[in-house]
Amino acid sequence: MRELLPYLINGISVGGQYALIAIGYTLVYGILRLINFAHGDVFMVAGLVMVYSTASLPFYIALPLVLIVTVVLGFTIERVAYKPLRSAPRMSVMISAIGVSYLIQNLSFYITGGVPQPVTNPIPWISENVSLLGASTKRVTLVTPALTILLVVALVYLINHTKIGMAMRAAAKDFETAQLMGIKINAVISMTFVIGSFLAAVGAMLYFTNYPSVAITSGGMPGLKAFVAAVFGGIGSIPGAVVGAFIIGLCEEIIKGLGYTTFSDAFTFALLIVVLCVKPTGLFGEKVTDKV
Repeated sequence: MRELLPYLINGISVGGQYALIAIGYTLVYGILRLINFAHGDVFMVAGLVMVYSTASLPFYIALPLVLIVTVVLGFTIERVAYKPLRSAPRMSVMISAIGVSYLIQNLSFYITGGVPQPVTNPIPWISENVSLLGASTKRVTLVTPALTILLVVALVYLINHTKIGMAMRAAAKDFETAQLMGIKINAVISMTFVIGSFLAAVGAMLYFTNYPSVAITSGGMPGLKAFVAAVFGGIGSIPGAVVGAFIIGLCEEIIKGLGYTTFSDAFTFALLIVVLCVKPTGLFGEKVTDKV
């Protein structure tokens, strides 16, 4: 058990990072019934902005800049790629999402030259090593779950106790009726992308603190695993996305601790297949019935 302790700690940390990305998927799907395939690339761009900004600017300017740039990117993607297709078939919107994903990757390739950008100036304090129960780890592994829970609580409060939150819940319940009742759907959807991008930026700053470099493909696997976490927990459910992310993060790290690192990624997707076969709506998903 003592040998597995560092992996358990890392699993909780990684799960928190996946949760921050997964919430973006589940928020967008809850309202638009759209899988935002570009979300993982938004996460990657946040990592690149962090690398460039922390290398040339003070941290008190660089870190807010990462959040602002990522939020603006998410807002722009929604306005340019998704808003004009609001009444189009879902397949068209899905193709647009895939196109945005490849566009971001190619633009990043042009800027970086395809070379992974080293994290030469990691965020102070959270990148320092600490000892916990005899196990050595970075402080970010302890900060991540606490910060994730804090942000999730703030998000749940926003959704349940604010006017924009009420509008988001109404749009998620019945998109067309919400429009007829005077809710400004475009503003609600834009706010959803802003929140998702903000959380992805926070997740990127925490995630890449543990990695030596950021590549244009760095958002691929975390984005996929966060999507799996959202589906596993019940896509459209914020608690489901968070619980699913923590379960996947813990399972992955435990498998690595047992010496089966090669199969850690495969386990994530195998787990998804099993869950979908047993409970297609996910752990917290509700069965949807179509009215006739």
